[in-house]
Amino acid sequence: MAHLPGGGSRTLINGREGGLIDARDRGLAYGDGLFETIAVIKGSPSLWQGHMARLSAGCDRLGLPLPETGLLLAEIRQLAGLGTGVAKLILTRGIGRRGYGVPQPLAPTRIVQFHIDESLPPPADAPAIRAILCKTPLGLNPSLAGLKHLNRLEQVMARREWDDPAIAEGIMSDCGGSVIEGVSSNLFLMRSGRLLTPALDRCGVAGVMRACVIEAAAGLGIHLEETAISKKDLFAADGVFLTNALWGIRRVEYLGETRFDLSRLDPRLMNAVWRKAFGSDA
Repeated sequence: MAHLPGGGSRTLINGREGGLIDARDRGLAYGDGLFETIAVIKGSPSLWQGHMARLSAGCDRLGLPLPETGLLLAEIRQLAGLGTGVAKLILTRGIGRRGYGVPQPLAPTRIVQFHIDESLPPPADAPAIRAILCKTPLGLNPSLAGLKHLNRLEQVMARREWDDPAIAEGIMSDCGGSVIEGVSSNLFLMRSGRLLTPALDRCGVAGVMRACVIEAAAGLGIHLEETAISKKDLFAADGVFLTNALWGIRRVEYLGETRFDLSRLDPRLMNAVWRKAFGSDA
């Protein structure tokens, strides 16, 4: 329906408020589609170009037509006005007949949602968090690696592993044991003066805020490596932080019972990312 449960939410389906999703939609049947979660600050979508670049790359890989980005921006502004909150864009392959075969011609379904959230933008000095190491593994699939596609059952299963409100996030590894990402975030760690982040060539989501950190680190002359990271590497790190489009950067103080030194994270990097994502440079 047009209005989601809870106050402060509005939805457009193919440009119409009050529309319905067809039960034959391939996004429902197969998770055949992509999505973007975007912070909106006073009516302005944060890191818009980054989100559109990732959506475009995902459409290319899945063989979906990319909606006009100006249309998507106009629909977010239609729903958000000058408000602050979270926009979610969902693009599916649309309605299809029974079976996996791709319908022709394609008629994608476009969903734009906005939910008011006055807690955004996050404070630049947000408190450090506690995380756990999840047991649920990520499967390996290079053809889907990096995409923010609609198949999120691995994350759903991982998120079921805790209900303690003091735990903010879970760290996931692939089925070979390499550490990859958080349930809803990307992972960075400091080790012997180097900034490391897991390579995402076999699984994981290439986050827009992750890209922002990589760009900011290059601008500051901070050496960064995208590489394989083991659980041993993770627990031996000097410092750890997580990123996503709504958090910006969140420092990790505890991973299970292991405590990290928060002072080892470069404040220049944290400030540069916050300014790019949520400040005057956004």
